[in-house]
Amino acid sequence: MSAQQAGTDDETLGRTSGKARLLLSALFVGSFVLGTAELLMVGVLNLIATDLDVSIPTTGTLVTAYALGVAIGGPLLTALTIRLDKRVTLIGALALFAVINVVPVLLGQFAPFLVARVLTGSLHGLYVAVAFIAAVAVVPENRAGRAISVVFSGFALSAALGAPLGTLVGQGLGWRNSFVAITLLSLVACAAVAAVIPRLPEPTGGSAGDQARYAFAPRVLTVLLLGALLFASSYGALTYLVPFLERVTGVSGALVSVFLLCYGVAAAIGSFNGGRFADRGAARTMLVGGVGTVGALLALYLGGTSPVVVALALVAWGLFAQGAVPAYQYRVLELAGPGSQLASALPASAANVGIAVGSAVCGLAIDGDASSAVLTGLLIGVVAIPLAWAATLLRPPVTTPAAPARTGAAQADAGDRASTGPTTA
Repeated sequence: MSAQQAGTDDETLGRTSGKARLLLSALFVGSFVLGTAELLMVGVLNLIATDLDVSIPTTGTLVTAYALGVAIGGPLLTALTIRLDKRVTLIGALALFAVINVVPVLLGQFAPFLVARVLTGSLHGLYVAVAFIAAVAVVPENRAGRAISVVFSGFALSAALGAPLGTLVGQGLGWRNSFVAITLLSLVACAAVAAVIPRLPEPTGGSAGDQARYAFAPRVLTVLLLGALLFASSYGALTYLVPFLERVTGVSGALVSVFLLCYGVAAAIGSFNGGRFADRGAARTMLVGGVGTVGALLALYLGGTSPVVVALALVAWGLFAQGAVPAYQYRVLELAGPGSQLASALPASAANVGIAVGSAVCGLAIDGDASSAVLTGLLIGVVAIPLAWAATLLRPPVTTPAAPARTGAAQADAGDRASTGPTTA
């Protein structure tokens, strides 16, 4: 190859990589908005209960309804739209999400609100599934984990920044205005996706029925179970972290927010950087993440009376727990092979099931002692460790292709690897 041709190829690759960064940025914005919409409910729950004249427990079903939408509706919508153009699906999901979020504001009744939460949760699940496929399709194979981590980072940042800001809007201007803000942000995300995401490669892997054989294979179900246990361990304890901080650590008021910020910032950093480790070995990253989370929860339980130990444990907890999340998604896609399009919706479903079960079990435990929820989450994590080790032995199907179609820089990189020999993700 001449120096001139090499320079031209480098320039083309640079332009393609720039387009990939724009695409990933748009997907990041979408995940940030959806994550904020999901978590916002916790901060305005009491306001909604008072305004709609329903009890707090009844209002809490709005959170459950959204989770069920993600867990059940997400995979169903993914299966129904599996042959559609991914760009159209992403735009449609965000546009409908924006429209349906206005329903509770306009009607002001609980029953339609509940239905709207199920529908928006389902669209959330659809967006997540397609966003991961789109992200992986435009990067080289050895950067797939990092692409996934960019999408996940939007959700992590929504927990650290979006949800608190949304809660401030709800508390200051009313819960209805907080939902209007979500609608406007959804439209902004929709416009960003429409502006920068090109037509993506035609879907591969056959119909939903064909893909289901790979998406629900025992090796995939094993990793989904592992993911559910890891989420149950982490989020079960996290749900009741504030009572632990108040009763065990002895912090209250604004200081509680400082400790929560320690976890939130660490979680965002872990989520963003976890993709690099996933690229080097997704199975190993999940194992290390699980062990690290257990260690952090153990330090929190044993040193809960020391604010310094608690702060350090929260940082470690956020880094390890969220650092393993991109590897979780990557590992499912890897093991599903030709069924990766359908399988892309399953990690979020399993995670939401794990969160629901973990929160319920830890909620029962905390009745006796504020530290019991942390201990229960720790024990669930211990159970997950042997499964995480066993999951490292699983191998993808031999059928090819085992990954979604790629474009631009991804194809260029694939061509380079083909000329130099096979590599592993």
